[in-house]
Amino acid sequence: MNQIAAPNAIANMKIADPAAMEIRDEVALISSVLPLDGARVLELGCGKAEKTRAIATGARLALMIAMEVDAIQHDCNLLVRDLPAVDFRLGGAEAIPAPDADFDLVFMFKSLHHVPIQKMDQAMSELKRVLKPGGMAWLSEPVYAGNFNDILRMFHDEKTMREAAFAAIQRAVNDGMFELVEQHFFNTPAHFDSFEQFETQILGVTHTRHELSAALHQQVKDAFMRHMTPHGVDFLSPIRVDLLRKPAHL
Repeated sequence: MNQIAAPNAIANMKIADPAAMEIRDEVALISSVLPLDGARVLELGCGKAEKTRAIATGARLALMIAMEVDAIQHDCNLLVRDLPAVDFRLGGAEAIPAPDADFDLVFMFKSLHHVPIQKMDQAMSELKRVLKPGGMAWLSEPVYAGNFNDILRMFHDEKTMREAAFAAIQRAVNDGMFELVEQHFFNTPAHFDSFEQFETQILGVTHTRHELSAALHQQVKDAFMRHMTPHGVDFLSPIRVDLLRKPAHL
């Protein structure tokens, strides 16, 4: 379900849409919405470069710079040798090492809420700076809802950070830095074969230190195992995308 908005229509922006039930592949949605071929693309917070790979192999990009602030993950990304159009760099959204008006498209996949709250407005300003006039920013953020979120918030509650990220996007639209093109609300699937896989992929991330007491670890495991089936655990995570455009006159 999409919420189409006129430029600067901040009153029409929603942080969530409980009625959105559609399951979507985000990269497939991007391919249907954005002009990727020949584009100069920046991805901020690329993580393990899963979406980086999907985008870079699914379109004929002119260039894709994929930045990651976590030095451990960045070192892993530098070992990638089969994505010639991708340049992996270390850095964050609040200080982008790129010239003004250098990119056609900027992507942030569930990463704006990881920017320190006091630097979120600066990050939005940086996005505007490095985009060409008329360039677009695809900002996807997890919605604070669902069974998976209920487990995550037991040890890492992101409610405040996610609300702050949405507020920063709203301010950027309200201040005229960006035009709101549209919002997309959908669900993405996540599958785990076991709790051990959950531990590796979620508790073991290097960008955030999760230090759980033995008691809390057991509580998290119990909550996770309540969803276990003979085929593993499947979650649906609600996602919001705010698609913004830098005004042509800026």
